[in-house]
Amino acid sequence: MIRRTSRLFTVGQSLLGNFGINSSNFLGASHEMATTMTCNNFLSLQRTFIQMRTNLKVVDNSGAKRVMCIQALKGKKGARLGDTIIASVKEAQPRGKVKKGDVVYGVVVRAAMQRGRCDGSEIKFDDNAVVLVNKQGEPIGTRVFGPVPHELRKKKHVKILTLAEHIA
Repeated sequence: MIRRTSRLFTVGQSLLGNFGINSSNFLGASHEMATTMTCNNFLSLQRTFIQMRTNLKVVDNSGAKRVMCIQALKGKKGARLGDTIIASVKEAQPRGKVKKGDVVYGVVVRAAMQRGRCDGSEIKFDDNAVVLVNKQGEPIGTRVFGPVPHELRKKKHVKILTLAEHIA
């Protein structure tokens, strides 16, 4: 499931909860206080990067069902949407292209961690998912299931976007 929310809506929801209070009036009165309180609350509730030993769902038809991240190829903290990781296959289908125990490359296409967009909205998914690719960055499978964010275009993963059934 995709959750797209405006930053102002998120601030109002985190400060006021679901008490039925109009958050727009409150935000206009003391925006600085609302931002400070939201940042503090957000840091305590923030989901983390995809890091070593994170289990990810495979959303292509390469034969793997679940992989575990061994290493994020970019950044010290971990991987985010569109980043490439090295993973080990933990569960696989019997007659797939990859087998259990194989070390593969993958591109993160869904992450539970929020990511801000240029228009001010934020996107986050319910699960962590990956598409398996070879060393050149071409997908191993021929289909990609579920929604895929359009931010992959900036990271030069256009082939994954063409295989996806839904672009979020």
